[in-house]
Amino acid sequence: MKKYAPTTPSQRNTLTVTYKGVLTTNEPHKALVRGAQRHVGRNNQGRITVRHKGGGHKRLERDVDFLYNKINIPAKVETVEYDPNRSGFITLVCYRDGERRYHLMPKNIKVGDTFLASEEADIKAGNRLPLKKIPVGTFIYNLEIKPRGGAKMIRSAGNYGEVLSHDAGYTSVKMPSTEVRKITDDSWASIGEVSNEEHKLVKFGKAGRSRWMGIRPTVRGTAMNPVDHPYGGGEGSQGRGTKRPKTMWGKITGGRKTRTPKKYSNHLVVSRRKVGKRR
Repeated sequence: MKKYAPTTPSQRNTLTVTYKGVLTTNEPHKALVRGAQRHVGRNNQGRITVRHKGGGHKRLERDVDFLYNKINIPAKVETVEYDPNRSGFITLVCYRDGERRYHLMPKNIKVGDTFLASEEADIKAGNRLPLKKIPVGTFIYNLEIKPRGGAKMIRSAGNYGEVLSHDAGYTSVKMPSTEVRKITDDSWASIGEVSNEEHKLVKFGKAGRSRWMGIRPTVRGTAMNPVDHPYGGGEGSQGRGTKRPKTMWGKITGGRKTRTPKKYSNHLVVSRRKVGKRR
C-alpha cells in the first residue's frame, strides 16, 4: 500500500494501492475498448433504484472475456492493466492463433506467463478446467453457474473459492461469503485467486475522491426531519427511537433474511453464509 506525506488532513488519511511495479502500461488495447453509458443507479424507466450514485470520472469499457471459449489454445500474458470498472486487475493475453483478449488477472501472474483453458490443463494459477477435474482444497475464481455460461461468481479483487468435495455430479464450493454451494461439476473455473488483494485496504481520505469514483453523499437518517425518515426529528442528537433498524421507507434491515423463500437455487445451498460475529 502507498502512504502519503501528511501535508494536508486528507493526505494524512489517504491509503492507495501501489501500482508501480505491477501495472505495465497506461493505455488500453484500442480494439478491445468502447464507450459505454453508465446507469448511475437508474433502472430502464430512468428512476433511481440505488441511491448515492452519479457523477464521477468518465470511463471506457474494456471488453473483458468471461466466456473463455478458446479451448486447448495456449495464451501468453502481454500486459497487466488497471480497469476502472472492476476491483481486480486485467491482463491482455495473446492466444497462439494471434487473437488478443482481456482476462481477469489472477494473483502472482506476470508478463510472459502462459495459461490454458483445457480439460487436461495443469493445476496452476490462471489455468481453467471443469470443476470435476479440480482437486479438493484448490482455490478457484471466475466460477460458472451453468456449464459454458461464462464466469459469473468470485470475480472481485482478492477473492477466491475453495473446492470442498465432489459428489453425484456436483462439486461443493466454499464461496468468499462462507456460503457452501453445490455447482454442476461440468461448470468451469479458473485456478488461483483474483489479483489486487490490497483493494480492501484503500482509504479515500477525502469526500472529493468519493465523487471522482461516482459515489454521491449519504445523509444520516437522524439528521433528517420526521417526514423524511423514521429516525428524523428531535432536538439535538437523538437515538434511533425504533425497536429495529429501518430504511427511510420503514422496511426493516439488520437481521431480516432477504433471500427469496422459493428461490430456484435454494436446493443447491449446502450451508448459508455466516454473518456478524459468527463469521
